Amino acid sequence: MKQILFPTDFSEAANTAFIYALRFADSFGAELVVLHVYDLPIVETPPLPESTKEIFDIVEMNQFESFREQLPELHKLAERKNLGHVRMRNILLYGDLIYNINKVCADEGIDLIVMGTKGASGLKETFLGSSTASVIANAKVPVLGIPAEAEYHPIKSIAFTTQYKDKDNDALAQTLEIARKFEASVLCLYIKNDDDPEDIEERINEWKIFYRSEKIDFFNIAGDHIEQTILDFIQNQNVGMLVMRTHKRGFFESLFHRSLTKKMAYHSKIPLLVFHEG
Repeated sequence: MKQILFPTDFSEAANTAFIYALRFADSFGAELVVLHVYDLPIVETPPLPESTKEIFDIVEMNQFESFREQLPELHKLAERKNLGHVRMRNILLYGDLIYNINKVCADEGIDLIVMGTKGASGLKETFLGSSTASVIANAKVPVLGIPAEAEYHPIKSIAFTTQYKDKDNDALAQTLEIARKFEASVLCLYIKNDDDPEDIEERINEWKIFYRSEKIDFFNIAGDHIEQTILDFIQNQNVGMLVMRTHKRGFFESLFHRSLTKKMAYHSKIPLLVFHEG
């Protein structure tokens, strides 16, 4: 992992994610690319084209000034966490967030996106905000979503949800790489149901043999409600990060909706790493 992208709107939620971005960059010796994307206001039927251009010029200048003023604050935050040595680069772009994130990922060879999450339209009850959910659904590289309520703690255990499919192996290999850097254990979680494939036991045994030299435990739990079973597992095993391989936005919103459980305050502090199914 050489390049980590940190998209930010300089909000409190983003600053929470910044600490994780710094820790990951430090652990991997990676460079952190700080990205701020802004849009121009909608101007309805202006009297003169010149006045529209003037408005846009002012907005662009204000965005540039704001960006320049906010960056020292990030560096101070890094210094306070003894992470001032992490290499950082800054990019300011105009336009659509998803388009620009994908463009920067392609141009800069980004390996991981780390971004803060907050509820859509300011609602606290959803774990993933609309922006982060959209990035997860559309990004070509893994996305690490950090809840606004999260506080950085050393990651000691990582839950990896799997169906023991061959295409899960790439995501697991990258998860193991992260686990080694943080000296964490990996907990493979499979949720059994009535639709289990006939060869599932065989697949599980193959994985156990293949990964026998790794720090992995295997959990196969019966559960009709996938989301609730995962949440219970996170709490029971004191999981520090959840890893999934999917692109279904609706699933995340149902997974981290507060109405699922009264103990959601605990779950909302767990970082979520998503590998695109692609």
